[in-house]
Amino acid sequence: MAIILALGLIAYLGYKFSPLLLPKADVTLTPAEGCDLNRQTCHADLPGGGRIELTIGPQPIPVIRPLQASATFTGLVPDQVTLDFAGVAMDMGLNRVTLVPAADGRYVGETTIPVCVTGRMLWRATLVVEADRRRIAVPFLFEAPIGGG
Repeated sequence: MAIILALGLIAYLGYKFSPLLLPKADVTLTPAEGCDLNRQTCHADLPGGGRIELTIGPQPIPVIRPLQASATFTGLVPDQVTLDFAGVAMDMGLNRVTLVPAADGRYVGETTIPVCVTGRMLWRATLVVEADRRRIAVPFLFEAPIGGG
């Protein structure tokens, strides 16, 4: 009986706190068409004006090596910025970094993404911005190479 009660409690807590692991967005923006994070800075336009830009380096983006992420904002002052990496076709676990304000107005952070043993992999890097009491998500797609880059 205690095991059933414990499993029920775990299921309830998982349901209750899952938004903390995978927060819902109030607004989801579409990145500019033709953007390739492996070669350039990518952006998405804000409704009503403004822009969100994301750069991940080095380029092309390697796996299992340090990555520097940098986000800039025009027409928006973020309260918090996080970057979530997720495999599109395969669950690669939680890969999230909080970007912190830098002296020049950018938000920066360092992370790595794991290698996929099946070969090249399509990734979704979702920039999640909390500002003005709303959560904005911008999902950027990119492909990571086989092995260590």
